Amino acid sequence: MANNNTVKKKKVKMSTGDKVFTVINTIIMILVCIAIVYPLYYVLLASVTDPVVVSSGKFLLYPEAWYTNGYETTLKYQPLWTGYANTIKYTVLGTLISLVCTIPAGYALSRYDMVGRKPIMFLFTFTMFFSGGMIPMYLTVQQLHIYNTTWAMVLPVAVSAYNLIVCRSFFESGIPVELLEAAKIDGCSDFGFFFKIAIPLSKTIIAVMCLFYATAMWNQFFNALMFLQDDSKMPLQVVLRNLVLMNQSNQMGSSASEMVTKQKLAEQLKYCVVVVSAFPLLCVYPFLQKYFAKGVTIGAVKG
Repeated sequence: MANNNTVKKKKVKMSTGDKVFTVINTIIMILVCIAIVYPLYYVLLASVTDPVVVSSGKFLLYPEAWYTNGYETTLKYQPLWTGYANTIKYTVLGTLISLVCTIPAGYALSRYDMVGRKPIMFLFTFTMFFSGGMIPMYLTVQQLHIYNTTWAMVLPVAVSAYNLIVCRSFFESGIPVELLEAAKIDGCSDFGFFFKIAIPLSKTIIAVMCLFYATAMWNQFFNALMFLQDDSKMPLQVVLRNLVLMNQSNQMGSSASEMVTKQKLAEQLKYCVVVVSAFPLLCVYPFLQKYFAKGVTIGAVKG
């Protein structure tokens, strides 16, 4: 009886065409992965390899000649840690402000009964293709009296039109209208529905927005040069740029041997600063990768 009741699983035999397709597909995917991973691996190798070896154009698989002066110079550079602290502050504060602005706006624009929904959405979309430019933004920051302050780094970029469209698309497809109608029958208000039902069901889009905004805030560079004046307030990206430029300019007036050493250091610093600036994001990204994939899919399909 046991043998009769047991359902035997039979393996489906693959045809010759399926086998060929699987092999070719596997090879292509392996090549694509190598093309994506190796540049990152190369930058890491170059940051600990003698710049002479790196400049020779050799295909590096391991650090053939260790040279760590770049990391020693970078980690001993005191403004680096100030820049890290500033970047973390701008990233955390800016991401929170952006979430507070984007999530409610995306939900409101997803409601078909919102008055003026289409014109407001058009205005947001219009800014993706046309903007006032640097001078109007600079004058706006000055007139708001937030120049050379933390707010100058977080308020001008508080809302991204693309992220807003992604949020709106998520709420349109992920929060059924029937759920809202059922909640209203039970006496739930619009604010109650948003905070008690919509937000708990939107963990995916909140995680996606955190990743999008945090990455953008972490990599801010040009706004810091425009809106900040004090070196003590500069973010990490500007500090690392100044470190590279400083070591390049220090080569002037040096002897031949010193110039060679400084040239090697300047070359390696380019790779070291990439590793130092990208390392925190690389540590966080694997934990949010699945949400990132969902957000990209939603934006591509619904946006």
